[in-house]
Amino acid sequence: MEDRIIAYIDRHWRRVFWLLFAGAAIYMLAYKWNAIRWLSLSDTDDNIRFAQVQALLNGQSWYDLRQYKLDPPLGANIHWTRIVDLPIAAMILVVQPIAGSFVAQQVACAVAPMLAFGATLWALILAVRRLIAPTAYPLAFAMLMSAQAALFMWMPTRIDHHGWQLAMLMLAVAGLADPQQRRGGVTVAVATAISTGIGLELLPSMAMAGAAIVLRWIWDRDEAQRLATYAIALGGSTAIAFAGFASYDNRQMVCDALSPVYLGPILIASALLYVVAMLRIESRAARLLLALAAAGIVAAAFAGFSPQCLGRPEHISPELDRLWFRNIREVKPLYTKPWADALSIAALPVVGVIGAAVACWRARGTALGAPWATITLLAAFSTVLMLWQSRYGPQAQLLGVPGATMLAWLALRFTLDHPNAIIRMGGSTLAFLACSGLLVEYGVGYLPKTPVPKSRKAVETANRRCPTLPALHMLSKIPPATMLTLVDLSPRLIAMTGHRAIAGPYHRNAAAILDVHHAFRSLDPEVAHDVMVRHAATMLLLCPGMSETTLYAAQNPKGFYEQLIHGQVPAWLQPVELPANAPFKLWRRVG
Repeated sequence: MEDRIIAYIDRHWRRVFWLLFAGAAIYMLAYKWNAIRWLSLSDTDDNIRFAQVQALLNGQSWYDLRQYKLDPPLGANIHWTRIVDLPIAAMILVVQPIAGSFVAQQVACAVAPMLAFGATLWALILAVRRLIAPTAYPLAFAMLMSAQAALFMWMPTRIDHHGWQLAMLMLAVAGLADPQQRRGGVTVAVATAISTGIGLELLPSMAMAGAAIVLRWIWDRDEAQRLATYAIALGGSTAIAFAGFASYDNRQMVCDALSPVYLGPILIASALLYVVAMLRIESRAARLLLALAAAGIVAAAFAGFSPQCLGRPEHISPELDRLWFRNIREVKPLYTKPWADALSIAALPVVGVIGAAVACWRARGTALGAPWATITLLAAFSTVLMLWQSRYGPQAQLLGVPGATMLAWLALRFTLDHPNAIIRMGGSTLAFLACSGLLVEYGVGYLPKTPVPKSRKAVETANRRCPTLPALHMLSKIPPATMLTLVDLSPRLIAMTGHRAIAGPYHRNAAAILDVHHAFRSLDPEVAHDVMVRHAATMLLLCPGMSETTLYAAQNPKGFYEQLIHGQVPAWLQPVELPANAPFKLWRRVG
């Protein structure tokens, strides 16, 4: 019986993929059903993505990514592309004539993230079958389902771009492990182009994957086909990503998106790599020198034509960094989180790095040595990046899955064949929990926790209540207006109502963000009045207690936000009556 199951898993792995994907999808839908029902897009990026799709379906130009409901009439310059908008918009267009607009939006927001999960799972199965064993992929699936930070990126209503970028990262890993050189080179190149077309967050990791292909060619001349196809596919697919999806704004020399700044060096690199791959050079030293020369030319071209991009890509001012950027939760280092949360996130990546290093050592001298060495470097790099910004947690967990699967595979081969039943059952369970990081996650759950202060509970209540559809419906009864409101509330406001806002949490919206911060922090109410006049805002909306407000209250206890909360309202603001259970405070500018 056991042999038949193993044979089925090996022979019918595509069928098993669909079963695993269906099971995960059912779990995700059940877990997030309430959020789907209420179209609860909890993240600011998800709400802006929804607003961008709405604008596209309402006739906004394909290449115009400005969000005109922010900072009207100019609009907020959003640095994204339409790649991730496509599946969401397509599903809305298909379902809307059948079930209506709201149901179509629910379906699209529920299904689109799970499509990215399906792509990730498919790539993971390919990678694990190539790297570990043809029947090891169900174990990898279990590891992936244990990666909570990564799994959250594919949950229904998580329609932002991170899930698709993670899918492309795993697809690149599968390409690196592919024994067929041409297919492997094309896979890594296309995954790199799509990921870069979506955003630059994973560009360093994708560059490392490309560098690994170059190093394999340096070591082994017979890897020339992989390098040549990678070079051709990288140049072609990146050019397509730019021509088909780069917005009008991203066609300028900007540093934070796929623009001519990056397209030029990538095309140069592609041409040079193809040329060197075609040369019959037998000496490793000569191949290394050629690769270094090519890298030097690309680096010189980048630095020479785009010196403004050698620093931070966001190009934000020190003031904006101090008042806003460094306070964003996901850009803070992992160690700034509660220690229990940090340990839970870091456990799987650390195990994954150890497992990948073990696999690399075991595979030395074989065809799998190079792929495992690359995975070890990628996993270690992402794990270290969490100490810089915690938003690399999902990436680190995903890259930890192959190594953790290898460790568990080795451990389970011992425990499952042991004659002692206790070791077979208990040892196997313990091995999986330890390798998946769940042992740490469950362990910290039993340790004493710091009591949540009442002030934090009030913040969580405000964060939960104000973005809900019933609360926003109260505002929808008011004729559309431009509102001075919290930066983090603006995306949800414009996505779910007809209202407009001054600023959203996007670095290209820097001047408007500073205007909002200055308005709510200043001791002088006239600063807020000036901001509203300049932006033609006729209403001021607050969600008292929301996370952003704690910054204003802590950094300037006598500032304009605190004045309003304590009833010190200037004569130029007139209260607007809302239902008694409304979580908002709303005023109309009358002067």
